[in-house]
Amino acid sequence: MTATAPDRATTAGADAVSPRPGASGFNGIRRVPAPVNEPIKSYAPGSPERASLKARLDSMAKERIEIPIIIGGKEYRSGELGAAIMPHDHHHVLADYHKATPDQVKLAIATSVTAQREWSQWPWEDRIAVFLKAAELLATKYRDTLNAATMLGQSKTVFQAEIDAACELIDFWRVNASYAQEIYADQPMSSAGMWNMLDYRALEGFVYAVSPFNFTAIGGNLAGSPAMMGNGVLWKPAATAMLAGYYIMKIFEEAGLPPGVINFVPGDSVMISDHVLNHRDLAGVHFTGSTGVFNSMWKTIGANMSNYRGYPRIVGETGGKDFILAHPSADPQAVAVAIARGGFEYQGQKCSAASRAYVPRSIWNQVRDSTVSMMSDIRVGDVRDFRNFMGAVIDRRAFDKISEYLADAKKNATVLSGGNAHGDKGYFIEPTLIQTDNPQYRLMCEEIFGPVVTVHVYDDAKWSETLDVVDRTSPYALTGAVFSNDRQGVRDAMVGLRNAAGNFYINDKPTGAVVGQQPFGGARASGTNDKAGSKLNLLRWISPRTIKETFVPPVDYRYPFMGAE
Repeated sequence: MTATAPDRATTAGADAVSPRPGASGFNGIRRVPAPVNEPIKSYAPGSPERASLKARLDSMAKERIEIPIIIGGKEYRSGELGAAIMPHDHHHVLADYHKATPDQVKLAIATSVTAQREWSQWPWEDRIAVFLKAAELLATKYRDTLNAATMLGQSKTVFQAEIDAACELIDFWRVNASYAQEIYADQPMSSAGMWNMLDYRALEGFVYAVSPFNFTAIGGNLAGSPAMMGNGVLWKPAATAMLAGYYIMKIFEEAGLPPGVINFVPGDSVMISDHVLNHRDLAGVHFTGSTGVFNSMWKTIGANMSNYRGYPRIVGETGGKDFILAHPSADPQAVAVAIARGGFEYQGQKCSAASRAYVPRSIWNQVRDSTVSMMSDIRVGDVRDFRNFMGAVIDRRAFDKISEYLADAKKNATVLSGGNAHGDKGYFIEPTLIQTDNPQYRLMCEEIFGPVVTVHVYDDAKWSETLDVVDRTSPYALTGAVFSNDRQGVRDAMVGLRNAAGNFYINDKPTGAVVGQQPFGGARASGTNDKAGSKLNLLRWISPRTIKETFVPPVDYRYPFMGAE
């Protein structure tokens, strides 16, 4: 953190007067600039952004940087290293990152708690200014760098990197700033003679942010949104998104985030979580990852409740088994495009990716033929070749898991297109379309997290029954889509699948939520549905205090009703 007030006073001289913590030296009600979603650059041939990004991709691919642990603004090197590789060229190492030791985890916890005490006293406008500057730095100076890191380190195409690492993260920081202002402006009524106020305090302690590999923006938001509201954060980035995570940390630093507010702690997930979840000062968990890991964390927190200073806030977005449901009135071509884009963009590694579809028999042949035709045109390969629609899945573990599902499908279902895996150079899985007569077949029920869509063809007369099948098949409830040109079909799905998806789409694919437009999150086994990119999420990182000031307090204990008869 910055120096304390007494330190500043001593530096300035004996006659200097140090401002109280939180004093802004500003009279006026400041307003955050109105947020607008960041425009998506096209990267079309001949465009300046294409040439600039290509140059950064080339230079970054030739680098092999060292990524330290960052605690309190200081860099630490444990000597125990992990490698950040290109999934589409898994022999190519982009960076070596240091894994935190138990002592460094303890230091990061203590630093987060200490930093929070001063940071939470800053005027909210000054805290938010840091994130607005970070957004501007990303929109300009760091755009190529973070996009390139995401493309090379997580095998995203240029479009998928642009909408994630650039636009979505910029939107998170700008839109959350506006939401924070709205929260702080929400104040209670006051009666005559008094002033009622709400003080939106940061949580007491520190927040543990655990981010996944599949969205660079999620890392910047999981750590950033609690910090924006005044909290200290210990951030454990995913090992398979380390390069992008490191550059986000550099953006925070350049934007003026005080040292220690966010501490960047790569390393062994089990060891780090063991120290964090058993610490008395744990104030919250901001998590995106697997349902199993989140359930385990919740169990540990529940077992430790008597040891904590307070009740930790637990916010998590976990798995999904996202669906596309077509009504007999649906446009077959629109359904096919939704399957191709919703199921295969970013190799199906989005929490929101379509992985099961229900199509009526009357339009199935058209949907199937159009989808297979598009799939035959899809190119898979190195994302530096902008003609490719897909890259590689993230690592060997994912490659092997998806390969096992493909082998099962070849035995127990019908593979209509794709179905092959190629792992010699990169972790490449072909986009795969599978048909099954059994709506309870495992590929219709289990999360795969790969470019695999399984379709069940239903009889047109069984529309109502199919709604029930969609709702009951999966324990998850993250995203889903219905395609129907009959409004009654839309209404049926809206009611019958009301609890089956936290983000529900009508005549659109179930991916591509935009900050400020479609706040993201699901319920059931998909998480706590605290809606990233909304006020609902920010409210989880504050602890309101009610203040009542009476201007002229009473000096007599008696009330009028006590007068003589």
